[in-house]
Amino acid sequence: MAILRKTYTALFFIGLFFIPFNSYEGVGFLGEFSRESSFLFFTSGLVLYLLYAWGKNKVLLPLKNEIFIYIIIFVFYCFLTSILNSYNIFQSYFKHTSGIIRFLKQYLVLVVSGVFLLIYYLGAFKKYTTEVLLLKVRKVLLYSFILVWIYALIEILIVVFKKDYLLSLLHLFDYFPFTEVRLDLNNGRISSVSFEPPFLAIYLITIAAWMFSYILTSKSWLRFLPTIGVVLLTYFSGSRTALIVIGIQLLCFLGVVLHMKKYRKYILYLATLMFSGFIFVIIITRGGALTAISDKLSTLNFKENLTKSVSNKTRFGMQYANLKVFEEHPIFGVGFGQQAFYSREHYPLWATKDNYEFELMYLNEEERSFPPGFNLYIRLLAETGVLGLLMFLILLWLAVVKLKRAVKYEEGLNRVMAIVLLVSIVGYIINWMQIDTFRIFGFWVCIALLIHLQKEKKQSGKVFRIEKI
Repeated sequence: MAILRKTYTALFFIGLFFIPFNSYEGVGFLGEFSRESSFLFFTSGLVLYLLYAWGKNKVLLPLKNEIFIYIIIFVFYCFLTSILNSYNIFQSYFKHTSGIIRFLKQYLVLVVSGVFLLIYYLGAFKKYTTEVLLLKVRKVLLYSFILVWIYALIEILIVVFKKDYLLSLLHLFDYFPFTEVRLDLNNGRISSVSFEPPFLAIYLITIAAWMFSYILTSKSWLRFLPTIGVVLLTYFSGSRTALIVIGIQLLCFLGVVLHMKKYRKYILYLATLMFSGFIFVIIITRGGALTAISDKLSTLNFKENLTKSVSNKTRFGMQYANLKVFEEHPIFGVGFGQQAFYSREHYPLWATKDNYEFELMYLNEEERSFPPGFNLYIRLLAETGVLGLLMFLILLWLAVVKLKRAVKYEEGLNRVMAIVLLVSIVGYIINWMQIDTFRIFGFWVCIALLIHLQKEKKQSGKVFRIEKI
């Protein structure tokens, strides 16, 4: 039994390491999880954990934890709203897929990510204190990030600086598990070991707070390098989302830390280091860096993005269509996973006109991939109604409030863990304004770590209850 426990625990950390590695062809029958290499390790660990728990006749279920209870209530409500819409779900058909099949696939994503894997994470954490988990999880993410940066550095030299002779070196990564070299030579965007820049953006949002935390705990001058590495890779990724979200995460981190006298000098050191580096780059590029930054900031122009960018016309058009679906079904929505069956009737002309994405993909019956909603909150409004969105927002609010309280009253590495989780969840909350999936492993790992922290404090006599805030 001890071997089982060590194995499923090791599989968790291996899965954590492989979160960004999804540029390979994938495992088709896994659906939404097909490209997620970490899912293979997490589910293998889950099976071993259940075998271990069966042998011990005990599964770790935090049934007295408020956050876990809210998750179960939310998951049950998503099922209930689909039952209430069952007649229409059985009638729906689009892209060779029935409404019931679509519901089952999407509901499994939620249940597997937010319940079964969450329970597995808690099982993997059981033998560790929060302080040990902070150091172990962060070290694994750092090793992964170093490898991501090695690939990205070569990719940047090829794509941005046109050093084509490095192609053969980059293709050595084809031999690395779950990785196939892909280059965006036309748009000059960086994705590293991830499938596309948006996947890299999600990964950077996932690790940002963990890398920031080295500023608080390391005694070496290298403490600032992980933070600088995140900022630089975010810039070169070309992802507007990553630029905005990680910028907000960094400001959130700095805002929290500046209230702690013992860390203020490190923030000053970081600001000085980054400013000096920026001036140095401007000098050696003869002002080219300023032009590049100006071009990057111009991509954040909302009006220009909406009128000229095809992908953003698609994104905003689909969000608009889902709001129209919500307008027609405001209380219980149309059923979990069902938004695409209804939203296609509401795509606005300004989004579909001269837009090849709708013609080739989203309205093409032969293209089996379903149109995304591009915003989880609007998707929940359309699929589960105002009640479903309210339940999910309460869950997020509860997590943020408990973490703010933990930041205030915890000490040492436990406080650092609370800061990391708070900054991470803030990032996910913002990022869900432009993606609509629950398949975000980092978020559920953070929720599991929060539950673990609460359990540890309860056992020590320090309980952070929502009613005391």
